[in-house]
Parts: sequence; C-alpha cells; structure tokens
Amino acid sequence: MAADRRPCAPRAALCRLLLALAVFSYGCEACKKVIFNIPSKLEADKMVGRVNLKECLGSADLVQSSDPDFRVLGDGSVYTTRAVMFSGEKRWFTIRLSDLRKQTQSEIPVLLECPKKVLRKRHVKELVLRRSKRRWAPIPCSMQENSLGPFPLFLQQVQSDAAQNYTIFYSISGRGVDQEPLNLFFIERDTGNLFCTRPVDREEYDVFDLIAYASTADGYSADLPLPLPIRVEDENDNHPIFTESIYYFEVLESSRLGTTVGVVCATDKDEPDTMHTRLKYSILEQTPRAPGLFSVHPSTGAITIVSHSLDREVVDKYSLIMKVQDMDGQFFGLMNTATCVVTVKDSNDNVPTFKKNAYEASVEENVVNVEILRMSIEDKDLINTENWRANFTILKGNENGHFKISTDKGTNEGLLCVVKPLNYEENRQVILEIGVSNEAPFTRDVALRTTAMSRVLVTVHVRDQDEGPECSPATQFVRIKENLKVGSKFSGYKAYDPETRSSSGLRFKILNDPKGWVTIDETLGSITTSKILDREAMTPRNELYNITVLVTDQGGRSCTGTLAVIVEDENDNSPEVLQSYLTVCKPKMGYADISAADPDEPIHGPPFSFSLASTSPEITRVWVLTRLNDTAARLSYQKNAQFQEYNVPIIVKDRAGQSAMKTLRVNLCDCVHPSQCRAALRSAGATLGKWAILAILLGIALLFSVLLTLVCGVVGAKKRKAFPEDLAQQNLIVSNTEAPGDDKVCSANGFTSHTVGCSAQGICGTLGSGVKNRGQETIEMVKEGHQTLDSCRGAGQQPPLDSCRGGHVEVDGCKYSYSEWHNFTQPRLGEKLHLCNQSEDLMPSQDYVLTYNYEGRGSPAGSVGCCSEKQEEDGLDFLNNLEAKFTALAETCSKR
Repeated sequence: MAADRRPCAPRAALCRLLLALAVFSYGCEACKKVIFNIPSKLEADKMVGRVNLKECLGSADLVQSSDPDFRVLGDGSVYTTRAVMFSGEKRWFTIRLSDLRKQTQSEIPVLLECPKKVLRKRHVKELVLRRSKRRWAPIPCSMQENSLGPFPLFLQQVQSDAAQNYTIFYSISGRGVDQEPLNLFFIERDTGNLFCTRPVDREEYDVFDLIAYASTADGYSADLPLPLPIRVEDENDNHPIFTESIYYFEVLESSRLGTTVGVVCATDKDEPDTMHTRLKYSILEQTPRAPGLFSVHPSTGAITIVSHSLDREVVDKYSLIMKVQDMDGQFFGLMNTATCVVTVKDSNDNVPTFKKNAYEASVEENVVNVEILRMSIEDKDLINTENWRANFTILKGNENGHFKISTDKGTNEGLLCVVKPLNYEENRQVILEIGVSNEAPFTRDVALRTTAMSRVLVTVHVRDQDEGPECSPATQFVRIKENLKVGSKFSGYKAYDPETRSSSGLRFKILNDPKGWVTIDETLGSITTSKILDREAMTPRNELYNITVLVTDQGGRSCTGTLAVIVEDENDNSPEVLQSYLTVCKPKMGYADISAADPDEPIHGPPFSFSLASTSPEITRVWVLTRLNDTAARLSYQKNAQFQEYNVPIIVKDRAGQSAMKTLRVNLCDCVHPSQCRAALRSAGATLGKWAILAILLGIALLFSVLLTLVCGVVGAKKRKAFPEDLAQQNLIVSNTEAPGDDKVCSANGFTSHTVGCSAQGICGTLGSGVKNRGQETIEMVKEGHQTLDSCRGAGQQPPLDSCRGGHVEVDGCKYSYSEWHNFTQPRLGEKLHLCNQSEDLMPSQDYVLTYNYEGRGSPAGSVGCCSEKQEEDGLDFLNNLEAKFTALAETCSKR
C-alpha cells in the first residue's frame, strides 16, 4: 500500500457522493450471504476476511461464530482459531448477532470457497516473473492542527498490491472513524484516498491510530490489517499561563546579594520541547520605582536581590509585574503577565540610641526599692519586635550592687532603681555608665559598620539623712571554753553610730539568749558568763551558740546583730558502752561486738581502749575482750562456758585517759537466734493483767456456785432419804437440753430417759411433782438392768422403751403419758432406796432426777450428771487434760 498526496479539493463533492453510494450499497446487502475465497490451508490466527456487521444489525453487542475454527471480532474481522485444512471446495458457518437490550438476533451466512487450481505449463520462452516490492506497509502521515481546509482535506492514498489481481475495496476503523471523535476521517472505498472532515486541536488529540483494511468484493482479506497512525502537528495557538495570578514573597532587609526572593512559574499547553513551549521570564514594572533591586532568571523564573538598597524603614513592600513569553521571548511569541508582591521583613539593622547625652538623678541614703530615673531611647526598627525592644545594662559604677536597671515593656524606657541602701558618709555621689542594646542580635553588616551598643553616663547624688546605729558586721564571733567559772568576761558585740563613727551613746541589750548563759554590758556591749557553759548541752553540739543583740541610739533608732559564741570543748565526758544487755547463742555465735561513744569532740574521744574490770576467776575464765577498731571491741567466750546469764564489767578509756566502767549483762543461751532467748524471758516474766485476773475470779466464782449446788443437793437427799447415795454409780451424765425441744439421755444401766418437752397436745405430761412442763428442764432417770416399761406395767401395756448404750435413742412421738411414766418410775425408785438402806457396804447411788440448765451440745467432757454412761474407769481419762478451772469439778465427779 502506498500513499499519494494529491489535493482533492476540486473533487470534494464527487468524493462525498461516492462515499454515500458505497454505504448505500453495503446497506442493501445486509444479512446476506458472504463469500470468502480462501486457500486450501490456513494457518492459526490468520485473517479470512471482514464482514460488515452494522449493515445486518447495527446495535449488536454480542457476536458469535457457529464454527469453533473461526472467531469474529467486533469490527467484523474473521480469524482462524487454529490451522485449517479444506478437503472440499466449500464450507459454511454462521455469524450470530444479538442485541441483548432489544432482544433481537440476526444471522449472517458465510461461505468459504477454495478455488480449483488450474495447472498450466509455462512456455520456455516466457519470462520468469519477479516479485516486486509490496506497497501494503505502514506509511507516516501527519496533519496540521487547526487547519483551514478546504474540507474534506486529503491526507494520503492507501493501496494494496493485491489490487493488481483483484478488485480491492478499502476501509478504516479506529478513533476518529467509529470511535470518538466520530466521522473525523473517511477513506474512498475504491481508490484508498484518506480524507479529514474538519479541523483538529492537537492539545485534545495529538495522534490518531487508524487501521486500514483491504478486501475483495466477496469479503476476502487480501492483506493483514494495516496500522495507520496520523500525527497532528502542533502550532503555537496557546498562551503561557502563570500558576498564580498574584505571588506573595517575603525577604529580610538585611539579605545579601543573590538571595532568592521567590520563584514564579508558567505553563504552556503546546507541544513540549518545542519553541512553542520555550518560555522566557522578565520584569515589566516595579512599584515603587527603585532601579536595580530585583532580577528574575529568564529560564527558571527565580527572583533574586541585586542591590544593597533594600531598607524596610524606607519601603516595606514592592509590587512587580512579571511577564512570560513563549518562542524563547521573541517578539512574535505569545505572552502573559502576573503580579508579584514582595514584603520586606525587618532586621535589627538600627542601633537604639539615648535621647540625651547624659542623665542625673538623686536619692536619699538608706532607702531601697525606689525608682530614681527613666531613660528614653529611639529605635527605627519595627515596633514591639525583638529588633525594637531594648535591653539596658549597667556597665560601670555598680560594683557594690546598689542599683538595678530594667526595661518598661510598654514604653521601652530604662528604669533605674536602688536595691541596696546607699551611705552618704561613704559615698556622696555615684557615676554609672549604662549601655543599651536590642533583644535580637545585630546584623553582621551593622556590627561591622558601627558599635552594637549605645552608652550614656548617669550621675546619682546621695542625700544625707539622720540615721540610726550600724551593726556591722551583722554577725560577730567570740570564743569561750566550756566549764569556765561564772563571771568570766569576754569582748561582746561591737556597733557604731555612722554620724560619729563611734559607739558612744549607744545602748546594748540581749534580745535572745537560748540558755541564759551570758549577760551584756549596757554601754560597752561586753558579755559576762552567768552560767557554766556546757558544749554537750547544745543541740546540735558542733553548731554556734547564737545570741541576738539589740543596739539603740539616743534617738530611739536601733539595729540588731548576732553574737555567735564558739564553745570550745573540754574533756569532761567519759566514753560509755552503748550496749546494756547481750544475748549470745552457743554454739551458733562465738562472740558479740560492743561499741562505745564519747560526746566530747574527736580530739578528746576515740580511739578507745577496752578491758575487763573484774578479777573474778569466773569472768576471766569464761570471757575474753579484744579490740575491734577505734570505737568497738569483741567479747568472746570459752568453749567450756555454761549456759547462764553473766555480769561482765567493762572499762572504756578515751585517748586522754578519761575512763568509765559499765557492767554488761550477757546471756549465754542455747539457741539458734537471740530472739528465741528473749521470747522465753518475756514469757517467763509475763504478768497477768487486770482483765485476766478478773476472768480467773469469775471462773472461780462459777466453780464455787456449781460445787455449792452439788453439795446442797447431796445434803438434801440425805435428809429426805428419798434417794440413797450411790457413789459406785457416780458418773458424768450428758445433759443436752434445757431449752425448748425434745431430747433423750441414756444412762449406763441401759435405761432410756426422755425429755419432757412436747407441745401442748397432751401427749407428754409432767414427770414427778414440782417439775415444769414448758420444755425448759430435763429429767434423767437411771434404771439398773434392761427393764422396759412394759415389764413394769404388765402384759398388754404400751410397747417397751429400747435400751441404749453410749448414745441417745429417739423414742417415737412421746407415746407415754404422764401417768404411765409416773407408774413406772415410782416403784423403781422406791426399790432402789430400800436396797441402799439394807446394806451399808453398798455405795450410795445418786441416781435420782436432777434438772440442769441447757449447756448445748458437742462438749468433749460429756454430761456432769451422775447418771452418765460409765462402763470402764478409762471413761474418765479426759479429766486429766482439763484446764485448771475445771480441776475442782473433775475431782468432785471422779470416783474415789
């Protein structure tokens, strides 16, 4: 295929007519059979031909092939899916078109024909045909944007080599044909001439990738689809545009030459890397006019400083009109403008200066914290910034610290104040040198051109006034040895009158003497001891003994001072052993360490010497004392020492020979830790408190009341002779109930006793005369043998009571009435009394009915009644483990 660039303007109408006729002819053949002539063998992915799908169904959105050996693309191109061999001359398949939205379908029958080959012999004289260069190849093509026509505008001609043997029809597809922008390009079906129908903007479409097709009338594709790119050539039709309409920049007034203020930037939509987008920047105008202040780089747009004339105090803001032009700034290039506002920021380039060359002030002596002078300054820098705020400094004349200067934050003035009293007699005039600077450091250029600080002299006149005595120095020292006799005199506190420079006419008085050790002379200020001074009585010992003195002149003015007494130490204290009692565990501990202390100063203290003061053989035989360090010694015992407490006398001497003896109690104990011996001593030496004594007395009273009750009961029984003594049967009987309810008690003889405590149903009555039936008392009965209630009543009576041993047996429901119990118990008790009276050898029995208060259940000692279960002597072994308060009760209840 080749391209022929011939103008088509005279033939525009004819071209459009031919195009319309071609479209009309295809539309008439819609959904008709399509015939493709193909060779007998096709390779895979080989294009067979192209079918016009829109002529059959223009809204088709699904294209299918009935033959899996072929596939159909959206543009109607038919390709093989694999290699195909044709054994016959014809082959059919169908292309199905579906519109899913409208639910319509169409079919295009496709016939594939394989023409018969006619072999003919080549004549000898015929020339051999040589293959010429193919013309079906991609051809470069371009068009100018915003072209003025005429339209349709001829671009090029597409031709296929197959046109030499077949009638070839040409078609195109792609963006600009069947894709947006639609119908921008078209091709003449018969000639292959390619046309453009309207102007194109390169900034919108820079290239169109078309695909050209060459096919025969029956749809056979003589060649593969040809990519046909059409490039749109740029023209300078776009102005450069700044990224901002107004730029805002800031720069310090002290900036050096070449400092970048800011960068402006512009863009151009024309084709990059061409003259159409080669931009150049410049400054058109500057307001206010000051030539040579700023410059802009023509390519980068960077604005820089090119002069030292930048001064915020003169002009604080500049406005620049910036211009940008394409075509590298040539006069015919397109241009645009923007505004750039440059704000000049303040720098500390102005030195503060005093408004006067010298200042004078006056102040009375002895006054403090008063303002004596205000100093104003001038500074051209920006107000209320660190470049403007002042710092005042007293450079000379304030060596004694009488003055202080500060800054008034509101007015920026210097305030000179007196902070320490001045003395007219010492100095009647003070000359100060004061300097001022800013909070921010000065710029480098200013510091090189001038001094960074302004200076001024201030003369301060001191006015005289009548003043009181001076206590100077405020603290004065005197040395006094301890233990001196009363009445010793020493120089005391010294003060003077500043007017006369002497102490005449002054009066001295002690305001505070912590221990009343001294007195002071009223006119001279000397002191006399009124008591013996003791350094060890001071707290702390090594501190000064301070006495406050008041000094008054004749006019009543006064001052106070401190007389610090240094009490010098004397060796008046002996060293002392700190321990009084030691516990030594043998053999766990082989020794014990002791230490000593001396309240005197170290010069009269350690090193100490330790020794045993006793010449007793027992002490020297058992104990050995060795020096451990300057203040401690080690007390060791011999192996044959006995376990006991020893009194060991120890003598301690200081370095000056002052000694003292102390007897140390040492407990040599058989223990593992000394705390064990101390705990044993505490338990052995414990004393009873008042509450413990009260509890013991209450227990004894309770025990006596119980014994008195028993004795009264026995005596009463002997007098009545109703129940003989039965010492052989005396046992502790468990009595479990004296509260409301039922309970059963069994004696050692096997008789079951029942608690009379049933409800008011009348089933159980009162047992015996005088016994209440409210459930508060218990009746215990003992019957020898295993006799039942029925045996006493005779045959046909109530069922017998079950006998029990060592426990309580429940009797059902309180079956027996009061009369039944009375008839049973009375004969038995009488018989028992009769037997006891007949034989004196028989031990009297105490088995008669007794009442007890309720004591609860679960007592390990059982009942204290005489009818308790008793089978063996071993039953009373628990009495041996009772506490002391129950011993008397146990002895009473035990069988002798």
